[in-house]
Amino acid sequence: MKKLLIAGMLGLSTFSMAQEKTLKIGYTNVDYLLASVPESKQIENELKTYKDQLDKQLEVKAKEFREKYESYEKGASMMTEVIRADKERELQDLNSQIEQFQKNAEQSLQEKQQKLMKPVLEKIQKAIDEVAAENGFTYVLSSDGAMGQVPIVLYGPDNLNISDLVLKKMGVTPPSVKSSNSDVK
Repeated sequence: MKKLLIAGMLGLSTFSMAQEKTLKIGYTNVDYLLASVPESKQIENELKTYKDQLDKQLEVKAKEFREKYESYEKGASMMTEVIRADKERELQDLNSQIEQFQKNAEQSLQEKQQKLMKPVLEKIQKAIDEVAAENGFTYVLSSDGAMGQVPIVLYGPDNLNISDLVLKKMGVTPPSVKSSNSDVK
């Protein structure tokens, strides 16, 4: 019985050591990948254009509010109580509309960014998957705070950083100066 137990433990430890030898973990910097793909500049420009359009619409609403407020201030002393209350209610409603527009504009901008980024992130993920499979990586972790997330890799040797391999897989020439391990602390 003891021999069987010892043989079993020896077999498990050998199996465990064999698994440890095949474990290969790499990491990549998703922000670096995003900044390096050509689509990022196009997305950035499209988002800026959209934000500028929203800002112009907001400015029109703000100008209307300022004009009505100035008109109210100039004539408030000559208004009856009923008219003054009506004008104040109108200004409050207009101010609420402006606040709601700002809230909706921010949400709309975030949704547009997510919509535009989704195909790029999917392309990056596909390239990461392919590079990991081709190079025998068991896991690939994120070394940055991609998209506002907390970094998973706090330290890693440069030879396990697959960021440039991922860029090459996507047909992008990696920049000559890259922030690889300097981003990982």
